[in-house]
This record gives sequence, C-alpha cells and structure tokens, in this order.
Amino acid sequence: MEPPSPVSSAADPRAFVQEGPGGKLTIDLLVRGARCAGCLRKIENGVTDLPGVSAARLNLSTGRLCVSWTQDRIDPRTIVQRVIDLGYSAQPFDQGEGHSQMDHEGRQLLICMAVAAFAVMNIMMFSVPIWSAHANGEMELGTRTMFHWISAGIALPAAAYAGLPFFKSAWAALSKGRANMDVPISLGVLLASCLSVYETARGGEHAYFDAVAMLLFFLLIGRYLDHALRQKARQAARDLLALQAVTAARLNQDGSTTSVAVGEVCPGDRLIILPGDRIPVDGVIHDGLSEGDLSLLTGETAPVVLGVGHFIRAGALNLSGRLILEATARSDDSFLAEIARLVDMGEQSKSIYVRWADQAARYYVPVVHSAAFLTCVVWLLLGAEPRVAILNACAVLIITCPCALGLAVPAVQVVASGRLFKQGILLKSGDALERLAQVDCVVFDKTGVLTTGQPHLLNYDQLPAGALEQAALLARGSRHPLARSIARAAGPGGVASDIVEVPGCGVEATLEGQAARLGRADWIGLEAATSQETELYFKFGDKPAIRFAFDDTLRADCKATVDQLKAMGIRQIVLSGDRAGAVRSAAQAAGLEEYYSELSPFEKASHLDRLKAEGMKVLMVGDGLNDTPALAKAFVSMAPGSAADASQSAADLVFQGDRLGCVQEALVMAQRSKARVMENFWFAAFYNLIAAPIAMLGLITPFIAAIAMSSSSIFVTLNALRLASMPRKRN
Repeated sequence: MEPPSPVSSAADPRAFVQEGPGGKLTIDLLVRGARCAGCLRKIENGVTDLPGVSAARLNLSTGRLCVSWTQDRIDPRTIVQRVIDLGYSAQPFDQGEGHSQMDHEGRQLLICMAVAAFAVMNIMMFSVPIWSAHANGEMELGTRTMFHWISAGIALPAAAYAGLPFFKSAWAALSKGRANMDVPISLGVLLASCLSVYETARGGEHAYFDAVAMLLFFLLIGRYLDHALRQKARQAARDLLALQAVTAARLNQDGSTTSVAVGEVCPGDRLIILPGDRIPVDGVIHDGLSEGDLSLLTGETAPVVLGVGHFIRAGALNLSGRLILEATARSDDSFLAEIARLVDMGEQSKSIYVRWADQAARYYVPVVHSAAFLTCVVWLLLGAEPRVAILNACAVLIITCPCALGLAVPAVQVVASGRLFKQGILLKSGDALERLAQVDCVVFDKTGVLTTGQPHLLNYDQLPAGALEQAALLARGSRHPLARSIARAAGPGGVASDIVEVPGCGVEATLEGQAARLGRADWIGLEAATSQETELYFKFGDKPAIRFAFDDTLRADCKATVDQLKAMGIRQIVLSGDRAGAVRSAAQAAGLEEYYSELSPFEKASHLDRLKAEGMKVLMVGDGLNDTPALAKAFVSMAPGSAADASQSAADLVFQGDRLGCVQEALVMAQRSKARVMENFWFAAFYNLIAAPIAMLGLITPFIAAIAMSSSSIFVTLNALRLASMPRKRN
C-alpha cells in the first residue's frame, strides 16, 4: 500500500469508503475550486494516475468526485492529498455541505460585485472632473492630487475585497506552480493599483483607480452569471430524491409498526403503504389490493391495479387500498436513485461541454503574459525608465483584459433569457442557447407535452340524460384520475353518503335505493374492455351500463407547432410510456409519423443515445419523472411548467402556459442569439488584435487602456441588446 500523505481535512476519508462487489472500493469527495473543463481533466487525470485507482469522475455541477479503486491498493488519504496537490480542496462528500458551500460562494460573489459597483459610482464623481480638466487644463495640481487620494481611499479597500475571488484563485494556482486566467487579471489589478498610488504620491497627472474598480466590476458580473447558471444544474437530482418518502412504516413481527427513516429500510423488511402514500423503496406487494398512479414513472396515464406479487417501483403513488410491501432494495439502490444517477451523468456530459468563450480564453494567459513581459523588456532595452516600461506593460495587461470575451456569451444570455421570459420561457442552463441553436431533431413526450396531461371526457354529448350527474355522485368520492375527470365534467354537486371504494375495481354506493357502481367493465358484469381508449363504466340498478370514454386532449397549437418545426427542417419523434393506441392517436392527430410507445425511462434514454450515435442534436421535451433521464441525456432539454419538479430541474428551459409554440420560439431565439455571440467573438478578437499592439508601442496610458477595455464591454452588451428589439418571428 502506498504510504498516506498528510491531509489538511477535518474528516478522515477512510471512514467514508464504501465496499462493493469483488472487493471494489469507492469514495465520494466534495471538490471545491473546479470551474471549467480544464479543471475537470486535470483532477480526473491526476487521480487516475495513482496506482490502483480504476476510475475517477468529477461532476462540476455538484463538485462530487467519485473515485473507485481495488481493495488495499491505495489509502484514501492519498487520493484526497492528490486533489489538494493539484490546487483544489477536497473532503468527504456531504450533500448539505455542498449546498451550503455553493450558497456561500454565490453570496460572496454578489457582495463583491456590490462593493465594486459602489466603488465605480463614487470614484466617477472625482474622475469625471479630472477628465474634463485634462481637456481644458482648468484644475490645479493640488486639487487633482486630492481627488486622486480620495479615489485611492475608495478604490484600494474596494479592490482588496472585491478582487478576493480572483486573488485567491490566482494564488492557489501559483502556489502549485500553475497559472490560470485569474493570474493576469490579478496582476493587472495589482500593478494598476500600485502605479496609481505611485503616480498620486509624485503628483502625476494620471491615476487609474477608476480602471481598477471598473475592471473588477465587469469581471465579477461574468463570474456571478457563470456561478448562478451552474448552480441550477445541481437541483435535478435533489428534486428526484425529494419524491422519495422520508420515512416508512415498518411492520414488526408482533404486528406493530415502527416509523423509520427510509435510509434504514433493508431488503426483506415489510412496510405498510396507506392510500395517498408514495412507495418509499422498490418492492413486491405481499398483501392487499389497490390501484397505483405510475404516470410520473412510466408515462402511463391510466392507473394500474396493484395486487399480491406485483413488483412496484419507488416513487409510485398508492391511490385506493392498504398495501403491505416487501422491500427488495435499499433506498440508495431504488429506481429513483438509479434515475438520479442517470441525471447526474447527463449533467456531467453537459458540464464538460467546452464553451466557445473557454476555447478562446485558454490561450489568453500565456499570450498576454508573454506580451506584457516582452513590452517591459523591449522598452527597458530601448532606454526607457522602469516606470515607463512598467506602465506600458500594465497598459497591455489592462487593455487585453478578457472582459469583452467574458461578456460575449453572458450578455447575450441575459438579454435572450429576458426576451424568452416575456414569452413564457425560462432559460435555466448557461449554454442552453448555444446548444439549442444546433438542434436538428425534437423528441416529444406525449402526456403533458403534446397533450394537456389531464383525462378529458370524450363522449359527453352521447351520454343519456342524467347519467353524468348520477355517476358524478360516486366520482366525487374517489381520488381516481378518471373519476375526477367525471366530477370536473359534471361540475359542483353532492356526494353519495355510503361510498365504498374497492381497490383495483372502482366505487360503489346506493342511489335512490338502488345499487350503483362506477369502475372497470369486468367489475360491473361486462366483458373486459378491448378498446384502445381509456374508459370507465357506470351501472345503476338494472339499467344498461353506461360507458365513459376518456382521452388526453392535444394542446391547441400542437399541430401548428409541428408544422412550423417541419418547415425549419427539424426531425420530430414521439417517445412515450403510454399505450400504443393512445400514442398512435395523439401522434397522428399532431401530424407526426415517427412515434414509439410503452417505453421505460431507461429505454427513452437509450433511444436518445442511438440518435446521438446517428449524429443528431436532440431537443427533448418532456414533463414526467420518467422523462428525467432522457432530459438529462439530451443535447438540450425543455419541460412545461406543469411538469414534475425533478423534470423541470433536469431541463435547460421551462415554458409556461398551454402553448407548445414556445418550443419553436425558443429555437428561433437560439439561432438569433448564436449570431449575436459570434459577432461579439469577432469583435473581441478584432479589438485585441488592434489594441494590444497599440499598448505595446506605448501609445496609450493605463487610463486610456481601461477606457478602451470598458468600451469594448459596453459594445458587446449593446450588441446583445439588439435581441430585445427584434420582432417576434412566426414561421
């Protein structure tokens, strides 16, 4: 075994190691400080290089590093130390600690941004008079020097605090013998501050305190936007597991029950599941009869009969009867936990998506450092004073600051997200617009996406007089989705007084002295129904049974949206867990030729993998828990506002209201946003290509460099604002 290294962690990681089959050991670590794909590759490669480590996978959204190794080959403290040696902090993963750390980081960035904004506004009160006096020469030396010292009193403390996110990151990298983008930023801020103090002390004409504060303010905007958008990604798995019951009623051998945390449930335990309860873990029904709502798990709209011997997944809802469930898996191995892991993997694939800004910025550090150093050396060789050489080098660092590059994408995201919000579309993922612009295939779920998601009474006009009102007297006493549909169709009214709900069959009562039943065909004495439509039957006394047929209504603009997407040349597919007949009917009504039915959540995710292998860029639109793995795996994903919380969290965009046309509108906005982003990138490249040589030639001061840098950021922002003035496009 490799000797362990000293680890600066409060908790001994050996206590958090989990043993799997075949002697395989795993540990989950919370890694802080990893921000980009480069950090991800550095950590994963550094850990897997350790002898005995078989796999290491880091999720940037959650900061969770999962490491696997062969038993007795390595001490887990060595793994933690390796992460620390790479310039990051690491400790055993704790979900609550991870959430707290992310919240703290966001608050800290907001405070730093507010401090920088305060400094900019106040320093400008003294900088603007100096700029005006510089043009007409009306300010005395003493007044100008006093204004510079006042600016220093504001800027230096503000920069010391607001620059902490960059200073800490730069120091962590330098202390490990590495460099990152925060190193030249920190260097530029420190040089500009020191030179400004020096110039003020010697009565110089120029100081650059306003440039220091403005530089930090613009950079902190981009940093906070990136943090806020990354934080959204970690919510999906949390919402998934929130659907799992927190406690379970465990049945003891003497017949009594004990309330236990769901994490304490073991295979073989028997649990009491009452009507209205969610199934806490995967298991087999040992006793009882009921109906279950599996719509969130499978997409099947019709309730399913649950009886002895049936296997039921965690997260399903027990509707009517009391059940005794024999657990077959722990909560960590349940169906919900497996879906959460798929979501985590989907977020991982999105988090390592290399953004265009990161691709351009990876060359920034070496190029800018080299340019600034070369500027200083050349001016010294030409006989310039050290102050002049350092001023010119500082001007290079400031004028080439990647503010415009850093704002190229966030500025467009902010404007586009505001425009989409006005159209009822919430943008949740940082690079969703970039990916959405590349979409060439849209995959729809049926229930709740193409349709409204609520059973609708089809044969309302064909029912005998009074039949609906009589059936509603029974329907109002049931929680069954189809019974609720009858109650909605009938409107407010009374409820039969002696209703009895028979699990898996229906409800019965006495009306006007005669027996009445509302439920399945075979329960009221008819042959089992073979229709593809969802249906209930009402039997009152000796009268013939009355059939109630239901369907899920298409969204009003479903057909129009499908036609618009066809006009854009986008392939469209329906993937549903519902029955074949219902899926076929909805797809054909919407004008869709390609559809698949009765799919499990994992089959949906596998179908998306096949589309990806074909080279398709897929937009997945889904609303149920069964869609969550596919939403996470898709190239980009979208969910309606009525969707399950976990589905909304896994999606990159959420649209409100009943309009499916939001899908087409989001695609159009994404294409326009891509054009604005590319324009910003070209401008940032052209700006640096022109500005850097000018600064190296000593033709501008750091003050002018700061104005040019700020102007480039303003140009990028104004270009992004063009999105807000564009007319809405309808294909």
